[in-house]
Amino acid sequence: MTSFHCYNQKQKNMSGILDDLPGSAVNLTASFNVIETILNNSFAHLPNLEFLSLAQNNLTSIDPLAFQKLYHLKYLNMSFNNLSELSPLLFEDLHNLTSLSLANNNLTMLPGEIFSNVANLEILNMRNNHLTNFSMLIKSVAALTNLKFLDLCLNKLTSLSDLNTSLPQSLKVLHLCRNNLHTLGCRPSLFRFINLLDFSFNSKLPSIALQGVDLSNVKRLLLQSTSVKAVEFLNISNINAGHVAFSGMGLKNNTLLMDLCIFLRRKLKWIKNVDLRHNCIKNINNNTLSICPKIIGTLDLSNNELKKVNCLEFLNNQTNISKFNAEHNHLTLLPSCIRKNGTYFNSLKELSYRYNRIRSINRYAFSHMPNIETLKLNINNLAFLDRKALKGLKRLKTLRLDNNLLTDLFKETFSDNYNLQILNLRNNRISVIFNGTFMNLGKLITLDLGGNKIAHFQQSGLEGLKSLSKFYLDGNYLKQIDSSYYRAFQDTLTVLDLQKNLINYHSEVTISPFEKLRKLRNLKLDNQRNHGLVLLPKSFFKGLHSLKSLYLTNNHISTLKPEVFDDLKSLEFLTLDNCCVGVAKLRPGVFKNLRNLTRLVVENMGIQNFSKEVFGNLTHLRILQLNRNVMQSISVDALESLPLLQYLDIRDVPLSCACKNSLLQNYTVKNPNVQVIYLYAMPCQENKTIKFHNFDTRVCYIDLGKYMFFSTAAVLFVFAVSPLLYVKLYWKMKYSYYVFRSWFGDQWNRLREKEEKCKYDAFISYNFSDEEWVMKQLLPNLEGNGSSFKLCLHHRDFELGRNIVDNIVTAVYSSRKTICVVSNNFLRSEWCSLEIQLASYRLFDEHRDVLLLVFLEPISDRQMSSYHRMRKVMLKKTYLQWPGSDCTNPSQAQELFWNQLRRAIRTGSALETEHNETDEDFPPTNNKKEKLLSDENNLCLP
Repeated sequence: MTSFHCYNQKQKNMSGILDDLPGSAVNLTASFNVIETILNNSFAHLPNLEFLSLAQNNLTSIDPLAFQKLYHLKYLNMSFNNLSELSPLLFEDLHNLTSLSLANNNLTMLPGEIFSNVANLEILNMRNNHLTNFSMLIKSVAALTNLKFLDLCLNKLTSLSDLNTSLPQSLKVLHLCRNNLHTLGCRPSLFRFINLLDFSFNSKLPSIALQGVDLSNVKRLLLQSTSVKAVEFLNISNINAGHVAFSGMGLKNNTLLMDLCIFLRRKLKWIKNVDLRHNCIKNINNNTLSICPKIIGTLDLSNNELKKVNCLEFLNNQTNISKFNAEHNHLTLLPSCIRKNGTYFNSLKELSYRYNRIRSINRYAFSHMPNIETLKLNINNLAFLDRKALKGLKRLKTLRLDNNLLTDLFKETFSDNYNLQILNLRNNRISVIFNGTFMNLGKLITLDLGGNKIAHFQQSGLEGLKSLSKFYLDGNYLKQIDSSYYRAFQDTLTVLDLQKNLINYHSEVTISPFEKLRKLRNLKLDNQRNHGLVLLPKSFFKGLHSLKSLYLTNNHISTLKPEVFDDLKSLEFLTLDNCCVGVAKLRPGVFKNLRNLTRLVVENMGIQNFSKEVFGNLTHLRILQLNRNVMQSISVDALESLPLLQYLDIRDVPLSCACKNSLLQNYTVKNPNVQVIYLYAMPCQENKTIKFHNFDTRVCYIDLGKYMFFSTAAVLFVFAVSPLLYVKLYWKMKYSYYVFRSWFGDQWNRLREKEEKCKYDAFISYNFSDEEWVMKQLLPNLEGNGSSFKLCLHHRDFELGRNIVDNIVTAVYSSRKTICVVSNNFLRSEWCSLEIQLASYRLFDEHRDVLLLVFLEPISDRQMSSYHRMRKVMLKKTYLQWPGSDCTNPSQAQELFWNQLRRAIRTGSALETEHNETDEDFPPTNNKKEKLLSDENNLCLP
């Protein structure tokens, strides 16, 4: 971005405004600020500046080297300040400066050498200062060999004493108006190279002051409101009389006019332009101007007191006039000018009666000037326009009838104007366009009907407009957009203005009213009255593939559908400011097809969130105006998705000065490509005394080194402890893994529901080394011998092809009891360990007596120490010890063993009620480890 605008900044130092600007800046406007002083080298970091405006500040002083190193600067504007003096070194580095404005300051003089290094200066504006010494001024500008324009109006010059110093020969335009000149006092040759010389509004300047001054090269001399008398001056001057503007020279009556014409007739055969403005002329006799030289250009009688011009009889034989201007007079009527032998002004091309009091125009009012191409009748009181008033104007191209009181137009009104290209009827009182009104205007390009009372068009009201390109209908009373109106010019229309009508939609429409306007480039729908556009139908803009600009400002749209702008793929400018009701909920994708959009105005829409999903597709966006919305934060990701963004306006947005906006602060302050408007004046929402651009963000950033240290330490700790945990907690981890798998498969819940519908009486958990005992002892005694228990065994009842863990879980929860046949081999088996872990989990979780331990051989406490859950069961429950060969009576002891085991399988009491049972063979245990076959029975040794 190369252009920057810094208005209304509250910074008192220029550095506060300029420090954040990139070195690539070319154009800079820093106006309407409170800067009083510009310090040395204030612009040194902006070496590429070509345009610099410092107008409308409070500058009182500028340091000598303030503009140092601005070698490329071409335009410098320091007008409307309070400068009273300038340093001779101020413009030392401005070698390429071509335009300098110091207007409206308090300068009393200029240093003699101030322009010595700006030889390329062409335009110097010193208007409205306090300069008094003309000779010092000439001395200052003498070195400006390329100077073409010098404005010294509104100073305090009383004479033009030059002290033998000449103006630059390149100077062509010199304005000395509104001074206190009463004499010139200069050398005769001072103005010999001037083309336009302005002495106007020096009321004390007499004719004699110009005697002897060489004005032979002056092409236009302005003497309005001086004491110079026209004929007296022409008699003593060598100026070409045709180059004098006689505006405001007191030629208020016919006598003075005739004297002037007689003098001009003696000097000239023809004159190009006659300027008689501001002479208070009330009427002109028919033969007054006829004795003037032949006028071949413009006759200007504006700003006089003429009450009638009739049919221009007072021009009589001045038939070569090409332009007649009678603006700002007191004309009230244009009469009929039907004549058989009268004068015809065939050369007249342009006629202007603007700013009069014309109430009516009669038929054939312009028949004596048939070749008029431009007719200006606007800003009158015109209420009556005869149907044949414009008859005969077959070459008319531009017609201004705006700002009058017209109510009706008819088919005959424009019947002869078939070459008309521009018709302006704005701000009249037209309510209906009748059939055929514009039927003959096949070449009309621009039609302005804005500001009328049009509620509808008759069926063929717009027929005939085959070339219409620009159509203005704003400020009328249209309630709907009828596509049939545009039938005649649907292939040519490029601009359609429908602002300030009554257009409204409360429901969807299936056909777009603009669908056939294939070349439409500019569409305005702002400010619809009576609550505006409440609804934008999703197909409303269908077919507008060529549209470049769309205006929807100041409506009351309730919602913007994601599809509403889908067809506007060529759109470059969209304004939606103040268009919605309450908080606007912009849906993702609403701008998805607007990839060519360069400027988006969404001011005061109530936007809460500025997200990438909504605005991310605007890859060509350069200007974004978001001011007066309600979001407290703005996503930097969303802004960074706009790669060409140059101008961002977020004024009056309640941005929070919190960590969530820390990245936004950094983006707005340090992004050299995006100009954020009034950034340094934006306050924090929480505290208005703190500015958004410099609120403290240090607490928002994590100490990355500390974070990495702790993260690394944690990883190293995990790696160091993992082997130890694996050794010590191998079984617990293994168990937890299988429990998780079982829970993930929702096994637990399903099996708990089947608790009362068990498929087996007992699940036998054993090691394959003990399978002989299970098959020859356990199985016959529990399933045979009349016991009729149903047992679940690995090799017999597990489902083929199913995961073994799932089989084990199903077996444990499908059996009323789990019998663990414990031996040394059992304890060394991973699968056996898993089975007892699952069974014990069920025991302690459900408080059910579901686990029975049968020890085939003695197991020491040391061997049991690694099986925490098994030891916990043994401390709370009795367990069965298989009577070995060392028993006194093995057969009796085994018979007792099987009886107790059968009894234990049958019981279904909960763990907490177990201590209430009274059985002589199964006494209470008091939570101590006991053997079921006690020494008292003298059947088996401990």
